Amino acid sequence: MQKYSKVFVILFAMILATTWLTACSTPEPEPAPNPVPAPAPAPNPEPKDEPKVTGEIMLAAAASLQNAFEGELIPLFNEQYPGIKVVSTYDSSGKLQTQIEEGLDAQLFFSAATKQMTALVDGGLIDAGSVVNLLENEVVLITAAGGETNVTGFENITDAGHIAVGDPASVPAGQYAEEILSNLGLWDEIVATASLGTNVTEVLNWVAEGSAEVGVVYMTDAASMPDKVSVIATAPPGTLKTPVVYPVGLQSGLGDKNEAAGLFLDFLQSPEALSVFMAYGFKPL
Repeated sequence: MQKYSKVFVILFAMILATTWLTACSTPEPEPAPNPVPAPAPAPNPEPKDEPKVTGEIMLAAAASLQNAFEGELIPLFNEQYPGIKVVSTYDSSGKLQTQIEEGLDAQLFFSAATKQMTALVDGGLIDAGSVVNLLENEVVLITAAGGETNVTGFENITDAGHIAVGDPASVPAGQYAEEILSNLGLWDEIVATASLGTNVTEVLNWVAEGSAEVGVVYMTDAASMPDKVSVIATAPPGTLKTPVVYPVGLQSGLGDKNEAAGLFLDFLQSPEALSVFMAYGFKPL
């Protein structure tokens, strides 16, 4: 028995030794390689501000457009482009044409008739490619609100004691009045005694103040003083063959004012600006 016991002891010792040697000889697992870090995303570039257009431009516009521009359009434009200053001058289109021909540095010309615009285009002072026929107006006969007159239309305008019209030599509204009344066979009789205004606003004010019994202006002018003047009639059909179209165009050779003036011209054709013109009685074309 002792012999077998020794054998078992020896075998057990050998098993333990083998197990220990095996454990010692087993290589430790290699650590997993460190993952290569992903490259950091490139930082987003700082957003760049759009270039801000600055400068000063001049608008030369027909007197009948003054209320729309001063009341709403120029302030609206400046909300979008605060760096652009719009300086404006208003008068009859004929006078503005003459001033531009004599050197008035107006980057935009907004006429109450195509005649004056065409003359400046032909003279090389307005860029033909920029001209847009933007608005249309109507010619009306007015009297003072609450005033008394026997005049019921253009056909019996001679019943008025005092008539006011724009001077046809320079005022488009006067040229339209001459065309209407000439087609009615009344112009020669009227022009001998009528007061000739230097622009349509002057005619409007004469009637509003009562110094003229009736006057010929644009519908938009009458609409600007609804509490002071009343419309008697619009031009009879067939008496005004020349459409009352308002074109606007840019000065030729604008140089460094090209961008600012172009932005203003684009603005005038925008739905926002056209809705303002409509509110003042103009019809967009």
